[in-house]
Amino acid sequence: MATLGATKKIRTKAAPKGGAKVELAEKPSPKDGAGPQISPLVPKTFANLPPLAGVRLATGQAGIKYRDRADVLFMVMAPGTQIAGVLTKSKTASAPVDWCRKQLPGGMARVLVVNSGNANAFTGRAGADAVREVAESAAGVVGCRATEVFLASTGVIGEPLPYQKITRILGHVAEAGAAGGWRAAAEAIMTTDTFPKLATATTYIDGHRVTINGIAKGSGMIAPDMATMLAFVFTDANLPAAVLQPILAEGASRSFNCITVDNDTSTSDTLLLFATGKGGAHPVISKSSDKRLDQFKDRLNAVLLDLALQVVRDGEGATKLITVDVAGAQSNESAKTIALAIANSPLVKTAISGGDANWGRVVMAVGKAGEPADRDKLKIMFGTHVVADKGERAPAYNEALASKAVAGSEVMISVDVGVGKGKARVWTCDLTEGYIRINGSYRS
Repeated sequence: MATLGATKKIRTKAAPKGGAKVELAEKPSPKDGAGPQISPLVPKTFANLPPLAGVRLATGQAGIKYRDRADVLFMVMAPGTQIAGVLTKSKTASAPVDWCRKQLPGGMARVLVVNSGNANAFTGRAGADAVREVAESAAGVVGCRATEVFLASTGVIGEPLPYQKITRILGHVAEAGAAGGWRAAAEAIMTTDTFPKLATATTYIDGHRVTINGIAKGSGMIAPDMATMLAFVFTDANLPAAVLQPILAEGASRSFNCITVDNDTSTSDTLLLFATGKGGAHPVISKSSDKRLDQFKDRLNAVLLDLALQVVRDGEGATKLITVDVAGAQSNESAKTIALAIANSPLVKTAISGGDANWGRVVMAVGKAGEPADRDKLKIMFGTHVVADKGERAPAYNEALASKAVAGSEVMISVDVGVGKGKARVWTCDLTEGYIRINGSYRS
């Protein structure tokens, strides 16, 4: 894990239409000799998340795996907080995922406890017992039901979770809870991440201002089948769980489910959305289709996508952010399958890493996807340069221009498969020796 240096002065940036100004901290620099360098794709600024009504948070050091760093996040929400979630479809899901899946139908949340360094996955009965112990301990500290406690763990798979290290510090951590500290919260849930992932937005529901804050972690084992490894989003809007759930699921389908680092779906994927109801006193909204939620949905989706792209930018060993656009497919679903086949191809990813404009590897990836595509109408572009058209190398192909298009830190690959109107966009990163180095020593 990288150690982050001191941030520079704060500057103000105007938010997109419908929002408000947010404070952004200048890009930090890693300390010399402090471990892995921060990803070269680190965002130029980090969001400075404001306090959010109805949420208090704190971090603590349990010593689960990491020494001399926070590895437990403890968040307390106001009574009546509503929750929605999207969880991994992995058949080897972790014990915390099983717990959250069981509690989500209740729609109520008071506490979130997250630990890093141990995934509590593939840990059998001991893993389930550990989850229950942490939930009951947290509930006792706050004075709520254990069913209102939500849990997430990230780290090594197959190692029993030393839950006593968590439960013995929860009371102390809870006493330190405050309205601020979002940056520290994002750092506490990091594993191989090289920078914390934060996003915020303000918006309006029927003229009443509400805030949305989000944090996430993820760097490797990213090929989401619902969300990212871990992501937690909070709003002070007054929205019931039945309204939040379809909004969140739709947002995840456009963001976290459109990213991939290494085509490996985590056992721990968890995306939770909490609504405290302590913000603007907007009217009660009972349907997710209510037009008064349109702006809220747009800003929530923007936060989700912001967090998802930060995960890709922090892909293990990544040096390039790659956007893959597919058009002309039989359906949007077919387009997404083709796009992911390109984005997950080790051959495509290594070519881009080396600045090699090897468009033949994109041709291969389209073909292996198993979706309808017309070989003799296929068109491929690197950036704005057409490299292949109508089933063969483009007449105006220029090696220098094609190489330039894949030389930068952000690369665009566009493909038209020539059979319909379906389209999709996904994001990935390149594959470098750094990925091998990080994962070859992950447990040591």
